[in-house]
Amino acid sequence: MNNNQIYPFERNRYYAGKMLTSADFQAEQTYFNNKRRFLNSLMFGSGVACGLGVVSLDDLSILVESGAAFDGMGREIVVESAVVKKLSALEGFDKLKTDTAALCLRYQEKDAHTVYSVSHTDPDKEYEFNRISEGYELYLVDRDDLPQDFTMETDFITHGSLLRNSDFAVEFLMPATVSRGRGVKALLKIRKRSDADKALTYHGVLQIPAFLTPEGTHEIELAVDELSLKQGETAVYEYWMTTQDVAGSETNIILKSGTARAYENDEAVNVPANFTMTINLSDLPPRSIVTQEIGRMNLEMKGIGSQGDFIKLAVIKLMRTDSAYIIESVRETGIKHYVTAPAQADLQSEYMEYFVKEADITGSRVQVVKKDSEEGHSAYSGEIPEVATGTLEVPLGENSRKGDIFYSGEIMHGLGKGNVYVEVGYEYIKEDSSIGEASKSTIYGNPDLFANDQKIVVNVETAVRVLNDKGSFIVAARLLDNVDFLVLSFRWVALKFPASNDLGLLDDYTGKSISAETPTVVMGTKETHFFGVTYNNMPPCSITYELTESGSGEISSDGVYTAPAKEGVYEIRIYCTDMPVICTYAYAIVKKKGLEEENGSE
Repeated sequence: MNNNQIYPFERNRYYAGKMLTSADFQAEQTYFNNKRRFLNSLMFGSGVACGLGVVSLDDLSILVESGAAFDGMGREIVVESAVVKKLSALEGFDKLKTDTAALCLRYQEKDAHTVYSVSHTDPDKEYEFNRISEGYELYLVDRDDLPQDFTMETDFITHGSLLRNSDFAVEFLMPATVSRGRGVKALLKIRKRSDADKALTYHGVLQIPAFLTPEGTHEIELAVDELSLKQGETAVYEYWMTTQDVAGSETNIILKSGTARAYENDEAVNVPANFTMTINLSDLPPRSIVTQEIGRMNLEMKGIGSQGDFIKLAVIKLMRTDSAYIIESVRETGIKHYVTAPAQADLQSEYMEYFVKEADITGSRVQVVKKDSEEGHSAYSGEIPEVATGTLEVPLGENSRKGDIFYSGEIMHGLGKGNVYVEVGYEYIKEDSSIGEASKSTIYGNPDLFANDQKIVVNVETAVRVLNDKGSFIVAARLLDNVDFLVLSFRWVALKFPASNDLGLLDDYTGKSISAETPTVVMGTKETHFFGVTYNNMPPCSITYELTESGSGEISSDGVYTAPAKEGVYEIRIYCTDMPVICTYAYAIVKKKGLEEENGSE
């Protein structure tokens, strides 16, 4: 593996009287070249930026279109015009051993422009090259000699093994962190490990408490029938689901007890009885999660995952005889890696609209907190948020005395017309010895309770009149002590009340109910089970699970119940988080393993 590290950087330091030599000027060029290449490798990576298509012109020749690329060291490779080459004229052709070759492109420098060296001392070096030409080279590499790309694995994907033996490896994988309310893809990967002539059949059910399948269930049915693969081949199955807005910071995906079974050529093979995968839940959008994960890669990880000093353009299939060859096919798909350039971002988004439709996310309400405006109140943007905040000033004038009442101007809170609650608090600045600088504080309620700050806190009584039909309010302040201030500063917070029936006080629950998919389950001690929910005459909603008595095991926020170590019948209460009156109960009958087997045999 090449050492592509071009940092730390070192540049010339100039001072009066410094004598510059050719080494200094070379250092100057090296510094700026390496800085640019360092940024290229970080911002673009390795691959084709544009063009460089490969076309077979006849049985012996190819055409490479003009284009540009970046290699793994961040160097720009520019093919300024289309070039036609015979394969036999390319470097590496005489070293091909098989009928498949990779056409590669790499950066190349050449000395150019010969000039007379005025101060030469060596008689054999009367002339020197005055320029360095940055160019490229096309060459061939046999498929067996092509270096393998190495990508540094991150923690973005979490893996779980469903089956692993000498013949097959069955793995379930998906992002380790998912966004609430968004879609997410999971993969079932099956890889053939041996060269044995065996076909795999695998069936199982994964319970996904915090996710919903397109069919509206909390289960993924894994069904693979008589899958035949060659050694090293991999089959991939996709499963899409939607993350629900559940409480908690993580959820579990578990294998439903007794559902996993596998066969190789109709002969049963052992499968793990237990499977658990932990997934983190986040309020961040998917793009932020991806950006954060990519940004966590340090320079060492990026250096290990470097793509080398060449670019693969195509794979060429040959028909060869002892004395001749014929180009059978040229394949670029899956071979050439393209880098994303910011200049094409708009065009890329336009093209992507033909493939991706933004999903409608329902049941999620966004609250916007407005920032202070220049005039002392929150700026109104046309949206109607749930919360707004800002600052205001009440002028006192001269000779203000205890008992005097003063009023603010009319403040627009930006929440629109309707029922709005406004709270004001006195805002002041004081020196904080713990941090060694001034800090801002706000007192809501009676300032007299903070007697230690009395020198800077004004003892004042406030009231707010909300003008519901105008979307504004006025603040009144009465001085409870004499003050020397000319202006009082306040922080205000406004809350918009839901209109009419939005508070839920008048909701009609007639006919609405939930029920447990499995109301009663028999399980062993310390075993787990997911209690799914069926919604009757109502849309899916956020669900809360709780145990009705202590010592009855554990249940997660997404409904995965873990039985205790002692036998018994344990009750689980399940209710709608926002409508607790809609609830149901489930029961776990816990038996020790030995007794369970005895009862089964009877």
